[in-house]
Amino acid sequence: MVIRMIENEILQKLQPQRAVLIFGARRVGKTVLLKEILSKFDGKTMLLNGEDYESALLLEVKSIARYRDLFTGIGLLAIDEAQNITDIGKIIKLIVDEVPGIAVIATGSSAFDLINKTGEPLVGRSYSFQLFPFSQAELNRVENRLETERNLESRLIFGSYPEVYAMTNEVERIVYLKSLINSYLLKDILSIDGIKNSDKMLNLLRMIAFQVGSEVSYIELAQKLGISRNTVERYLDLLSKVFVIFRVGAFAKNLRKEISKNSKWYFYDNGIRNALISSFAHINLRNDTGALWENYLIAERVKKCNYNHNYANHFFWRTYDGQEIDLIESRGDDIWAYEFKWGERTPNAPNAFSKNYPKASYLVINRSNYLEFV
Repeated sequence: MVIRMIENEILQKLQPQRAVLIFGARRVGKTVLLKEILSKFDGKTMLLNGEDYESALLLEVKSIARYRDLFTGIGLLAIDEAQNITDIGKIIKLIVDEVPGIAVIATGSSAFDLINKTGEPLVGRSYSFQLFPFSQAELNRVENRLETERNLESRLIFGSYPEVYAMTNEVERIVYLKSLINSYLLKDILSIDGIKNSDKMLNLLRMIAFQVGSEVSYIELAQKLGISRNTVERYLDLLSKVFVIFRVGAFAKNLRKEISKNSKWYFYDNGIRNALISSFAHINLRNDTGALWENYLIAERVKKCNYNHNYANHFFWRTYDGQEIDLIESRGDDIWAYEFKWGERTPNAPNAFSKNYPKASYLVINRSNYLEFV
């Protein structure tokens, strides 16, 4: 079994009169992690499911006397898919405030739902964690280096969702990823308040999939989809909140020639990206290997920084005359620049970057050194 990076920290945070919130896309393993935590918790536990009608009924009457009657003596109350329960934030607040000795842990697949419903009521009472598809750091615990090198090309194509990782048949993986989009991704999209046309959002997502590693024009996307620029930006924001994609902005401090307002969008998982465009050909048959490698490395870096609480800012860098760097990572005044190459080339840093950021570190990441990076 792959032990998740956040498991031990969550166990340490399960304190009386506190809540732990776990966010993440559907099928990344939140329920499995929740059950593993329950099995290791030293005390009496109860598990409820927000998609279960009886569980929702149990919680919907916001009564202190009722909650004390139901949960007194329970050391840990777990609520899976908590975003489906109306007023879940107020409910959790009442429970942790009024039931002596209880801790609450809740999972949610739609961050904007769960954060909005829990954020204000649980200020000062909760800890939040994000769970991703398997990270390479997690897989390092069950693989040796040779196995990891053998599996790399497969991860660029099929990603690292837990169920995909457990499959060995490529056809099975393709069927699973396509069903993941149609059954779960669309389910989250359709659940978003105010979304009248999920087809537009899905088409937008496909267009982003074709543009991984490239700067995105919101105006161009809007024109092709027949919607407004504001709607495009809103849809992208919502897709980031259901943990499908994430934005990387432009880095600019010193040069007037630096691009400063554009954005790139990446997928948390390569398999989802490839499923959206129905492209599962082997690496040596593809013309987008560089984009896949870039998406994989940046997503893995985001996972690593998140799990290790290294809250860096991530950007790309480019000048109007075409000098560019794939990833800039900054913490305060410290800057690290990374260029990603699938092949063995190790180009020097662009002259404009070296001149204007002489204290910045620069490193080319390729297949020989990427494990230290991720």
